[in-house]
Amino acid sequence: MLTRATCAWLVVVALMLGGPAVAKDLLVWRGGATPSLELKDSEGQTHRLSDFRGKVVLINFWATWCEPCRDEMPSIQRLKNKLGDKPFAVLAVNVGESEARIADFLSKLPLDFTIVRDHSSAVMKAWRVRGLPASFVIGPDGRIRYHFTGEFEWEGDKVIKALTGLMPSR
Repeated sequence: MLTRATCAWLVVVALMLGGPAVAKDLLVWRGGATPSLELKDSEGQTHRLSDFRGKVVLINFWATWCEPCRDEMPSIQRLKNKLGDKPFAVLAVNVGESEARIADFLSKLPLDFTIVRDHSSAVMKAWRVRGLPASFVIGPDGRIRYHFTGEFEWEGDKVIKALTGLMPSR
């Protein structure tokens, strides 16, 4: 569970990173191997990153108290809608919050991508997340290809081109 001091620190880091990254690009990943990811959703179903082999996966670490995280969610939903017929998935990893808090958030902003819960923040630590929101784009081979920390506009043409460029030819 995240302490209030840790949450406050993450907010400060996110604010230092600026507002929405409308004109910014995804950053090429140079941080090494992809950590594992195995978390449960609200129905108790386990989701593993390895289950998504062959797809491009956007992993987004977020929290309901994080304003940039909340602001970014509709953009992620629009991206998912635009790539609906492609081998693409979203795993939104909520960090350290209760099921009730997440459910309350989702009742106000329904999203149709997979939301899992990192209640102990262990996965966040393994992925070396230093601020929220933090996003990673995983290629069909299971390797991290891009990353970004801070709010990002996901449905732009440049981002869609980068993501579809990672997808296998049919």
